[in-house]
Amino acid sequence: MGKRHYIIPIFVPHEGCPHDCVFCNQGKITGENKEIILGPKYKQENKVNSDFVRKTIEEYIETIGEGDRILEVSFFGGTFTAIDINKQRELLAVAKEYKDKKIIDYIRLSTRPDYIDEFILDHLKSYKVDIIELGVQSLDKEVLHKSGRGHGYDEVLKASKLIKEYGFTLGHQIMVGLPEDTFEKDIETTRESIKMKPDICRIYPALTVKNTPMEDMYLEGTYKPYTLEEAVYISAKLYNMYKENNIQVIRIGLQPTDNIALGKDIVDGPFHPAFRELVESSIINENIYNILKDKSGEVTIRISNKSVSKLYADKKRYFNELKDKAQNCNLKVKVDNSMEVDKINIEVESKVYKIDL
Repeated sequence: MGKRHYIIPIFVPHEGCPHDCVFCNQGKITGENKEIILGPKYKQENKVNSDFVRKTIEEYIETIGEGDRILEVSFFGGTFTAIDINKQRELLAVAKEYKDKKIIDYIRLSTRPDYIDEFILDHLKSYKVDIIELGVQSLDKEVLHKSGRGHGYDEVLKASKLIKEYGFTLGHQIMVGLPEDTFEKDIETTRESIKMKPDICRIYPALTVKNTPMEDMYLEGTYKPYTLEEAVYISAKLYNMYKENNIQVIRIGLQPTDNIALGKDIVDGPFHPAFRELVESSIINENIYNILKDKSGEVTIRISNKSVSKLYADKKRYFNELKDKAQNCNLKVKVDNSMEVDKINIEVESKVYKIDL
């Protein structure tokens, strides 16, 4: 059994970001001047400084307790490397202290592609940062322009190359459904991202947040977000592309909080509190259909009880679609706890087909 991996998230306010992207209201996302859940019981109410970082780490350690686990401090929420260098040092020094003492294992941060260079990477190396995630969002020129990103393809390519050369773990964050976006552009962005060889990736559907330029565009009728069905469909495509290239997709969809929900800070868009599960369920049921589309008769789907929720996600939405499409098959699901969590067996016509989750 592998070690449990715990993230200690530190949400850094918008002060570091030099641009105002049309989709972004970091006050909503990071909880500046608001409460935001950092974990099962923590609220961020104070300005982020060294004392706050230390307090957060200590509280997480106390809750997690001793044991065989991996601990990671992650700085999220803003363009970390655009923050004043002294503020960066103040925050990173605390994380480095715990890493030097072998209390935590990894340090992660997120930033913009155009705020990466040799000086910055030397600086991050000196504080033992391990993982750098780039807010790529899109690699399409028109989408980047309409989204107010302020950078282009070349900046992403250069930053990705440098991060890899310096030996950091490289992450790409991709956002689907931005202004002027299409499925074709999302797929092309992913193709180009894969060429840059990130180690990890996050896929987010664009959401229309209150008090953003994108809300104005939405209200004016010049921007239409993806529907939930569209966002699940294209996210599944991108997930498969990354997976086929051995790039781990560590998150799909924005993590819900007290405010990140439809009717609160989300005006419209493909928000779902279990978005990743929808994507995975659509993929699983599509993979089963690809096996069964030319089959008939009795079919047994053998699956672990720990994975059956993925098969049945959203009140069996995708499973029911599978049954409608595979009309020549009589589907029976058998929960088998001897099955590996990441495997499904499809038993049909005296054969067993294996699917990796």
